[in-house]
Parts: sequence; structure tokens; C-alpha cells
Amino acid sequence: MSEEIPLTPIGRDQIHKLETALLIGTLLSPEVIELLKSPEERLTWVDSLAVAAAALAREKAHMTVPQIAEELGRSEATIRNHLTKKTKAGQLVWQTYEKFVKEGVKIDVESLLGASSAELARLKGENEELRRKLEESQNRIKELSSLVEGLLKKINKVKDELRKVLEEL
Repeated sequence: MSEEIPLTPIGRDQIHKLETALLIGTLLSPEVIELLKSPEERLTWVDSLAVAAAALAREKAHMTVPQIAEELGRSEATIRNHLTKKTKAGQLVWQTYEKFVKEGVKIDVESLLGASSAELARLKGENEELRRKLEESQNRIKELSSLVEGLLKKINKVKDELRKVLEEL
């Protein structure tokens, strides 16, 4: 993320920026990526992480637990459990926050994907080449479709002429 994200937000806009950074940073951690591989629990995990990130961002903006609970539509107990790291989601979001405190808010998607800049450039080049080939193929298909359409018209014309000849015979 290229813009400044405050770790102690003031106002809704800054709260949402911190909340988003916490959620994305946590979702992209290797541990969470592993947890999200299970399709049965994926939705639950994402929801829990989103609530934990939202709760922590609001706590850092000095909102009270009752205010946070009301705003997020969750029980105070749920909010407290996330904020006191009693839930796995709360622990993971706190780890992300602590990482942000130490290193600043950096979400390095490239390293998480395990691809170098050279590898990404190569893949982009491959992607462009494939797009070009796809476009060429689509154009060729259009040409062939027109050709087939023309042939079908000629065949139908010949059939009509044969029908007329057969009727005359």
C-alpha cells in the first residue's frame, strides 16, 4: 500500500484504512493462507478475521468495547475475545498489528507469492504473448466462421437448384 496508514487512527477514514491493512496483512500471512485452504471453514475464517481486524482498528482509535460491538453488530464478548487474543483470529490480527508497529505497514504481495520481479516480468510477457495469440485465434475463428457461412449459403443455393431440377424431371 502506498499511502500512510496510521496505527492510531483518528476518524472513520483512518479506521477503515487500518482495518483494511490489518485484514489484508493477516489474510496474506502464510499461516492464514494455509488455514484458508479448507473450503469448509474459509468463510468462517474470513469473517472472524474481518471482525477481529475491525475491532482492533476501532480499539486503536480509542473506541470502547460496547461502541465497537454495537458498530460491528457483534456481542461484547466476541469483541473482547478478539481483542484479548482469546480467539485464533484475534491472535493473528494482533500479530499483524505488532508487525506493523515494528516494520511499518508494508504488504509485500510479491514476496508472499514467492515470485521475483524478474519472474513477474517474465510472466507478464508470457501473458501478453498469450493474449496476442488468443486475439489472433479469435480473428481466425471469425474469418473461418464467415467462410463456413458463405459455403452454407452456396450449398443451400445448390440444394434449391437441385430441388427445382428434380421437380422438373
